[in-house]
Amino acid sequence: MINHQKTLPPTAAQSVLCETELVAVLVSIHHNAPHILTLDNGQAFPSGPFTVEHRSLQKGMRNWVERQTGLQLGHTEQLYTFADTHHAQKHQVVQISYMAFIRQTCDHALDTHSIYDYFPWEDRRHTASASLLHTIAERLKRWAQGHTQRWQRCASIFGLEDYAWNDELSLQRYEVLWEAGLVPEATWHNGAALPGLSMYHDYRRILATALSRMRAKIRYTPAVFDLLPHHFTLLQLQQAMEALAGRPMHKQNFRRLVQQQKLVNRTAEYDSPPQGRPAQLYRFAPETAENCYLAGATLPLPSIS
Repeated sequence: MINHQKTLPPTAAQSVLCETELVAVLVSIHHNAPHILTLDNGQAFPSGPFTVEHRSLQKGMRNWVERQTGLQLGHTEQLYTFADTHHAQKHQVVQISYMAFIRQTCDHALDTHSIYDYFPWEDRRHTASASLLHTIAERLKRWAQGHTQRWQRCASIFGLEDYAWNDELSLQRYEVLWEAGLVPEATWHNGAALPGLSMYHDYRRILATALSRMRAKIRYTPAVFDLLPHHFTLLQLQQAMEALAGRPMHKQNFRRLVQQQKLVNRTAEYDSPPQGRPAQLYRFAPETAENCYLAGATLPLPSIS
């Protein structure tokens, strides 16, 4: 690919080269966890230059992703724009990030990592997360000592004291940890970094943005169906929702919500599990998904004291 660059008008007898780069956060579900396609051992996202042949940014992103990977993208939306100027090189890079969903059935040889490899505190489905959250709470208390408003902010977004855990605040949680110097990407460090893979540049912030966005989307839109095979069981649908939300859901309430809203239609097929009884397969019913609402199925989580 050839980078498309343009030169800005000179100021102070110098010019700055400006390059627009498209960054793709490509999400799929594997082993009951949301995974992303990565490069450089998980430290970067697939990215490419925006060229004049593209009539829109989103179409440009879809074109080069599908051309380079052979993957067909489902739900796609723009996330975040970041501009970084390297003064020594007189070079500015504008990164425009997108999130796109890929079906489970896609067979690809690209490197993937679980989103929870980067944000282990965000997966509340397992008891192991409680120990890490207690560690985070103690370190945030030390950072916020003497600053009442700072501590209230930490408590509200991490579900501490009397606040409930809101899974859609993953971006705010990462930003607080960055400010507190508890992640490797921070400009200063406050002791050892917390567990979790790091990424180049601003990529982990982009990933936190994607996680917040997808957790909101799955509650009020049918976007989750773009992550599933065309035919699926109700258990697979629930597990996909739990994987994205990072928290368990009430089985009976979840199925009641799905069926009351007529979001799925039965097929004549059954799956063939290695053990247990075959389960009915369903397919998404797009004609009835306009008022999708799945938020009520989430089980409450205790706050971290």
